[in-house]
Amino acid sequence: MYTGRRPEARSQRSVTDTMATDYDAPRKADDELSEDSIEELKTHRTDKQSAVVDEDEADAADGFELPGADLSGEELLVRVLPAQADEFTCASCFLVRHRSQIAREKNGLLYCKDCEG
Repeated sequence: MYTGRRPEARSQRSVTDTMATDYDAPRKADDELSEDSIEELKTHRTDKQSAVVDEDEADAADGFELPGADLSGEELLVRVLPAQADEFTCASCFLVRHRSQIAREKNGLLYCKDCEG
């Protein structure tokens, strides 16, 4: 039966009439849909006060130590414990590690898994 339409026109119409739905896309509530305009978003951005306090750079710089600074006048109050029975000092990185971290022993020196890795 002849309908007078070309087959291409019918297929184009069916594509434009139905639109694919992305079910993974986040859904917006009704109140969020009203905030989509750029003007509303701009007013929200300018209405809110900044929580950041302006800080003087000179005051902020006093609290920072530069690498290589002279700390000879500083006294540290740290309690140092000797190595425990289940610990060893790595001969490569000189960190105190648990015995479970021993990877190799060579000439009486112990090496950790990180250094041998």
